Amino acid sequence: MDTLVAMGSGENPVRVLIVEDEPRLAENIARSLRESAGYAVDLAPDGEEGLFFAQSNVYDAVLLDLMLPKLDGMQVLTAIRRTGQHTPVLVLTARDEKASIVALLNAGADDYLTKPFDLGELLARVKALIRRGKGQSLPILSLADLELNTVSRTVERGGRPISLTAMEYRVLEYLLHRPRAVISKTELLEHLYDYNWEKFSNVIEVYISGLRRKLETGSSRPLIHTVRGQGHILQD
Repeated sequence: MDTLVAMGSGENPVRVLIVEDEPRLAENIARSLRESAGYAVDLAPDGEEGLFFAQSNVYDAVLLDLMLPKLDGMQVLTAIRRTGQHTPVLVLTARDEKASIVALLNAGADDYLTKPFDLGELLARVKALIRRGKGQSLPILSLADLELNTVSRTVERGGRPISLTAMEYRVLEYLLHRPRAVISKTELLEHLYDYNWEKFSNVIEVYISGLRRKLETGSSRPLIHTVRGQGHILQD
């Protein structure tokens, strides 16, 4: 089990889809997102598979190459928006002419980066998009006396610092993005892990138990509640 303390740079939005046909670039981006921010990342090598993934799963952001085999990025973007999906989409393009960028934004892209780009800038753009997509313009998530800083990846309750494992942090951040909503075990697993998450199906209870113990130490008011047969809810 991961025992990293939830500290360091970068926030931790949950699940990202990368649609990119250059294998080395796709793997470099995925590695950066996983290692720097703890994202769960799915990869699609062409537009057809990318569209299938985007329509079959819930993502916090999509990184979409413009020049793709089978379906190009513009076709994928148009199809995603046509179904009413509002998932933030960042387009990766070798084109920087104004007309091309305007067309992308008009088609529903939220942002773009021109190749070649710096991975640090890419990560910062993705984080900002996900915060805005979740209605969070600021990096602080809070409920009652609980605060989570998605930039420093630190957690406090009543001003008391709380050290979490990396996975406990990810569960808590996901719950804080959806306060007072019942979150099922399946939903947590789908957002915490990559496409093949079934092998981790027994760990959610362990993370919830650890979070409860740490959050309730020194406080008489529980914040994480279990709804029998449905999942867990974070509420004051």
